[in-house]
Amino acid sequence: MPEKGDLAPAFEGSTQTGDTISLADYQGQFVALYFYPADDTLLCTRQACNLRDHHKSLMDAGIAVIGVSPDDVASHGEFVNKFDLPFPLIADPDKAIMSAYGTWGKKILYGNLVTGTKRTTFLIDPEGVIVHVFRRPKTENHAAEILKRMPEAA
Repeated sequence: MPEKGDLAPAFEGSTQTGDTISLADYQGQFVALYFYPADDTLLCTRQACNLRDHHKSLMDAGIAVIGVSPDDVASHGEFVNKFDLPFPLIADPDKAIMSAYGTWGKKILYGNLVTGTKRTTFLIDPEGVIVHVFRRPKTENHAAEILKRMPEAA
């Protein structure tokens, strides 16, 4: 998993609209790249809705939000429409982006060792350097966590 100070791995993927986006598209701005296990599940929905509810504050701070999960484009489309999410969700069914960021692998879930998505967010600066890694984001207060980690000079 990349750490604070590392260059964020480049990526490209399809969003809920079928459009392709990449990290390079966001050069010159901060990015909150968040990885989550599945669309329309309890904690993932709470996290997405928190980011939705505070999207204006994040944008005002110069932070673009991008979500990534192993769900497909159609699932992302339904999730975005159901909860009126204002940011792109990238479909990563082959787990290429998650593997590059170390967010796919073994984890403990309800006391059991399973393979899946490790809920993690990377705050990336305008030059593509990781400013902070949120290993266990607070799903219902995640936007505030992100804003708190913005560098003073930003």
